[in-house]
Amino acid sequence: MDNEKRFVTGLDVGTENVRAVIATVSKDGQIAVVGYNEGKSAGMRKGVPANLAGPAGAIDKMLGEAERMGGYDVRSAYVSINGSQILSTKTEGMIAVGTVEHEIVEEDLDRVEDVAVSGRIPANRDVLAVVPLEYALDGQGGIKDPIGMSGARLEMRANVISALTPNCENLKKATATADVQAERMIPSVVAAAKAVLTERQKENGVAVIDLGSATTSVAVYEEGDLQYVGVVPAGSNNITNDLAIVLAIDPDMAEEIKTRFVTGDFDSEKSPVIKIGREGRADRAFERKEVEEVVKARLDEIFGEVRKKLKLAKYDQRLPEGVVLVGGGAKMRDIDLFAKKVLEASVKIGVPLGLGGVSESIEKPEYAAAVGLALIAAEDNPMPMAAIKKPKKSVKKSKSGAGGIGFLKKIFSKF
Repeated sequence: MDNEKRFVTGLDVGTENVRAVIATVSKDGQIAVVGYNEGKSAGMRKGVPANLAGPAGAIDKMLGEAERMGGYDVRSAYVSINGSQILSTKTEGMIAVGTVEHEIVEEDLDRVEDVAVSGRIPANRDVLAVVPLEYALDGQGGIKDPIGMSGARLEMRANVISALTPNCENLKKATATADVQAERMIPSVVAAAKAVLTERQKENGVAVIDLGSATTSVAVYEEGDLQYVGVVPAGSNNITNDLAIVLAIDPDMAEEIKTRFVTGDFDSEKSPVIKIGREGRADRAFERKEVEEVVKARLDEIFGEVRKKLKLAKYDQRLPEGVVLVGGGAKMRDIDLFAKKVLEASVKIGVPLGLGGVSESIEKPEYAAAVGLALIAAEDNPMPMAAIKKPKKSVKKSKSGAGGIGFLKKIFSKF
């Protein structure tokens, strides 16, 4: 390996698909994609492991091709986590740091962070990130970085992102069984935001919606910080299953109808009949009106729930930069037009851009999370990946919450 470069890997483990992106980071911080792949997932249910063998086998099989393309044996990765178990909790903490002449140092920030988290997050949850929203010194608020400032009392208001400990542990075990150490676990929508948002969008106010196969995640940014994360337990696969049930067809045909013939504008000017066939079989015809009614009903439900999440976070119709839509479900034609009507906000499809190497092939909304994971790994890990020993091919129990609070402000302060 070139000593001037190191490798980072983003591993997006979804309910329907698993994707990996391998990138190199040069000495001057330039990131280039050298390997990628996607494959069918297994053993996952609504974003969380239902068994260990399924995800491990899917990860191992998919990573092989990505490793051959990148010429690198993946030992560790930043891994996505999803599901309605993910919570966003606003907390506050306060500590006395000394006299008014005391200069704030990093240890003071760690102490006030511990106070803000302790007792606020249930014992059965792992802290994935602590996002400092605001500091106050001796009652003076609105401080983003108090390091070097003087004061006797330090307060912090933060957003704590957490997930159920069993789900975190089981996902770590699944990746370990595939011979990959999960260095960090990051909500998929937060990772996707890293890949598709600009600093201006995060400063002004924007939401990212990750429309996956079984879940739809929402992340809201304002003033440069992650303000809220929420998950709706429904996704694009629900549309496919609804079509399969109502039209009495197999899911593969239902998926083809959804992707080929349905558009988010539900234009009544199109042909009233949809014809689709299989080799050696006569074409089957379906009433377009019936198909569109099924799809629209499910989309209404999904984006209706998304809007409820935005209202809960007090950001409904309060996002100057609108909404950025990512995930596999964002491939549905004109889905942004439909989302715009329901959310009453500007909506655009987000794709990861600006990377070198073979990144053109993954400039797609479904790769946003995997690319974002690799980008965060590049920022967060100063140690060359080659120096990290490859774990044995066995399941190792990690400490509860390992890497959780450590993921912290180091990453999110850069947002």
